[in-house]
Amino acid sequence: MSGSPKYSSVRVGAAYAQREAAERRRRAEQRRARERRRAAERARLAQEAAARRERARAEAERRRAEVARKEAEVAARRTAERDARLAQARAEQSRADERGLDEVRELIAEAQRSGARAEIGSLEGELAELRGRAARGEQLGDAVEELRGRVVNLRPTAAGDHTDDSADVLAGLERRLSATGPDGAALDADGHRRCTDLLDQLRAAVGPERQVRFEALLGTVEHALARHAATVSEAREATVRQARAEQEREAAETARRERAEAAEAAERERSEAAEAALELALAEAAERFDVVRPAAEGVLDTAAELGDPGLADEIGDALRAVTEALTARSATEALDAVADLEGRLPGAEDRLDELELAYQRRRDLVEALRDAMTGEGFAFEGGEDQGGSFRLHFTRPTGATYETTVATEDDGTPVLVYHVDGEPDVKLYAPQGEAVCDTTEALLERVHEALGGDDGFVPGELTWDGKPPPGTGGQQLPRGTSRTWTNP
Repeated sequence: MSGSPKYSSVRVGAAYAQREAAERRRRAEQRRARERRRAAERARLAQEAAARRERARAEAERRRAEVARKEAEVAARRTAERDARLAQARAEQSRADERGLDEVRELIAEAQRSGARAEIGSLEGELAELRGRAARGEQLGDAVEELRGRVVNLRPTAAGDHTDDSADVLAGLERRLSATGPDGAALDADGHRRCTDLLDQLRAAVGPERQVRFEALLGTVEHALARHAATVSEAREATVRQARAEQEREAAETARRERAEAAEAAERERSEAAEAALELALAEAAERFDVVRPAAEGVLDTAAELGDPGLADEIGDALRAVTEALTARSATEALDAVADLEGRLPGAEDRLDELELAYQRRRDLVEALRDAMTGEGFAFEGGEDQGGSFRLHFTRPTGATYETTVATEDDGTPVLVYHVDGEPDVKLYAPQGEAVCDTTEALLERVHEALGGDDGFVPGELTWDGKPPPGTGGQQLPRGTSRTWTNP
């Protein structure tokens, strides 16, 4: 029987169980205290994260308000510039209208001096009306040229009835040319040159002896001046229209560019806000991870040492999930992984405490077993801690070897497993020289009796494959039959 593995389950004694229960309660209170501290730290971190998000929201709102203010300033400046350009254009047109009205006034005065009386009153009335419109800021357009043409048409009739002073007439015509303004020569170069040439010819015809020539040229000069004035006025209006069109194009291009810049700024703002939100979420996940990581890593290491690879794998996977999500900068996954780790940690610590209690139970059983076996004459040759179990090596004076494994069942019950080699199960001789009849079973039962009883450990029945059941008269069980055991 000595070569068959022998088994015995072990229950703890009452006093040992009481001490273990007290230790279990102490550890449970420690776990609750740790979880309360972690919960308080999580709450503090959540408050800080909320405060950071609020500050980020306020900062983003401030930036948006600043952008809106700048956009409003740009829009106001653009409107002011447009209004200034329009005001300048209107002022230039008004000055042109005023010059035209002054010219018409001079023409009416010349017509009066030449003896034209019939329509002077109505023409002066229209002139006064146009001046009133100009004073109100209206643009007169072609109305000035129309009135000028009607006044000019009076001159030939007047010239047949009354002889003007040629020098006065010439001076009036020169004033009309000057009235087209300093830009007249540039706006209508051909017309200005023709008017200048005709005035030179008319100037050469001044004098009593050349009155006929003077009168013949007068109508041509007046027609050329009227045409030149009309051309200059049209050119000015075209210049104003072109300037307005150019300003509108520039304004449209500026508006388009500013809209594009505003869209880019808005997109940049959204991108920065998203990046800021990501950084805040990652920071929150990292801070929460820092709270639970030391405890989780402690559970991982200890579970591996104490022989629970399932628990080690569970916590190791949870730790890796958080680390990988943070490395990948996936805030949502990181927060979810941290929450999962936080949820697993209390149960894992509970399981770890049970592992440590079971480990300590095995250690205590190892110490008690070593003392008991050495008390029976065994020599202790050393042992190995195998995580979930201890393996011890003993020898007897006969040379027989006992390899004893102290393990734990799934429900935490300690188990002793003996492998015996070289035990003859024959008479041994005590040191006093007296012969004693000893067997392996009897020897191990004496060892078990020395394991402490209620204050330590109480082994159950020693059994092995092939052990005869009680009351069989020493008959063994059929070959291949296994024997199970329970606590007594």
